[in-house]
Amino acid sequence: MRRVRFLIAAGAASLLSSAAFAADMPLAPPPYAPPPAADFGGWYLRGDIGMSSQSVKKLDNALYSTLTSLNQRTGFDSAGIYGIGVGYQFNNWLRGDITGEYRGKSNFHGLDIITFDNGGTPGFGSDTYTGSKSEWLFLANGYVDLGTWYCVTPFIGAGVGMSRNTISNFVDQGVGSLAGGGIGPSLAYGDNASKWNFAWALHAGLAYKVTNNLTLEMSYRYVNLGNGVTGDLRTFDGTNSVYNPMQFHDITSQDVRFGMRWDLNSPPVYAPPPLITKG
Repeated sequence: MRRVRFLIAAGAASLLSSAAFAADMPLAPPPYAPPPAADFGGWYLRGDIGMSSQSVKKLDNALYSTLTSLNQRTGFDSAGIYGIGVGYQFNNWLRGDITGEYRGKSNFHGLDIITFDNGGTPGFGSDTYTGSKSEWLFLANGYVDLGTWYCVTPFIGAGVGMSRNTISNFVDQGVGSLAGGGIGPSLAYGDNASKWNFAWALHAGLAYKVTNNLTLEMSYRYVNLGNGVTGDLRTFDGTNSVYNPMQFHDITSQDVRFGMRWDLNSPPVYAPPPLITKG
């Protein structure tokens, strides 16, 4: 009996000693996890470069009404694209931005094969055109992000805005002949001219998130730039009997672009709570 009392007393003393030691130890911090990320982004800046592949539906001129027939071939060389913009990420799937870009000078080349009637005498000829075209393009764009796999996000979008199309260094070199002979070569120039137009665009591409702040893009864009116009066409000596600028109808472009988006909202940094000690 005395031995049992001794063992009970020894156990109680050991428990009291352990409790006193634990009271002097700092409390363990509670499990901590940062709050979930909010379902929105914020402001971002963007920059883009690319190349264009442009076309024009048709050329028109006041003198075309006098022709018997017209067969037209036209084309543009590729040119560079340089743009900047600012945007806002509304949530994980919707964002929008406003962009401005300069579309570099693209060399133009065209050919008209014509037949005409000169006072009852049939004639035929050709006109070869050269010149260049450039634009300032301003768009308000909206995009839908379609989900993210391994940091890659496909997206689609659309934009509307304005385009200032400039036609410069336009030259018309012609040659013609009547059935009985006559009519030789001709040469005409058009002054540089610019025209503002409504413009719209469709986008599709892939975005790759490099860091929390940096996203790279590769995209395709179809853009309708509206119309363009030259100054009045005049002969080499500066004369012209009728006002006949060359009209460029329905200019479109298929663009390939590489872009960068920089998130202006730094990701939050979470610090663990301070250790709590018992005084």
